[in-house]
Amino acid sequence: MRYATIQRCRSDYPVQLMCRCLKVSTSGFYSWANRSPSPRARANARLTEKIHTLHRESDGVFGAPRITETLQFEGERISRNRVARLMAANGLQGIPQRRRWRAKPSGDRPTHVRNHLERDFVALEPNTKWVTDITYIRTAEGWLYLCVVVDLYNKAVVGWSMSARQTRDLVLKAVLMALWQRETHDEPVVLHSDRGTQFTSDDYQRFLRGHNLICSMSAVGHCGDNAAAEGFFGMLKRERVNRRRYQTLAEARTDVFDYIERFHNPRIRQRMAAEDRKYPLTFSQPSAETG
Repeated sequence: MRYATIQRCRSDYPVQLMCRCLKVSTSGFYSWANRSPSPRARANARLTEKIHTLHRESDGVFGAPRITETLQFEGERISRNRVARLMAANGLQGIPQRRRWRAKPSGDRPTHVRNHLERDFVALEPNTKWVTDITYIRTAEGWLYLCVVVDLYNKAVVGWSMSARQTRDLVLKAVLMALWQRETHDEPVVLHSDRGTQFTSDDYQRFLRGHNLICSMSAVGHCGDNAAAEGFFGMLKRERVNRRRYQTLAEARTDVFDYIERFHNPRIRQRMAAEDRKYPLTFSQPSAETG
């Protein structure tokens, strides 16, 4: 520590004076200053450069957990604690999560519909459990509404749609996009949502029955029943939307598309590929990159 202090201030004060004041030998300081970096120090310097690159490419979003995951996928043998320590030493941090739940107006759940998930958000196979929900994004031209369908097997967004109006068509287009990416339609899929009026409508219910989808709905006032979809919206707004000021609806559409198809879904595929190296599994295709 004293040698480091002398090194930091040597342009301002004589080395011999500082050594005398700090009670260290001058020869000891020069020996320390001319010493080659240790293998650990060289490794930390190399990792720090990679961490800076990943943090910059994520637009400052990634914290220690996700940077660790990415480095391990690239073949680095590194722990989360080491990444966190290097990030702290270089003044880097991700964006923390703020948990906020808001009440939303809901309709009456159809009598034949029940909660099939019961907050079990684990799916052992792709295209067996989906969740869907709607969120809104502020722009200078008004609200942009986003509906997504998330596969609980890998948390990828398999269907989405955006509109300036919150209508049944917004929901139906997102579900239709999710159906397009399925390889087979033989097995039914549980599609869970809250009790928003778009999901309780007759058109939506008929659409699900006609496409081999099992409707599942949350109980009234239980936002945690659809926590998986709310969790994706939380990431979207924390990592992208809340850090932007959109002037137009088109600008917001473009940025949300970029987040889903060029940031979130590729990250999910990377994570699944890393898991596939350990345990050979079959996972779903990525959603189609269509507007």
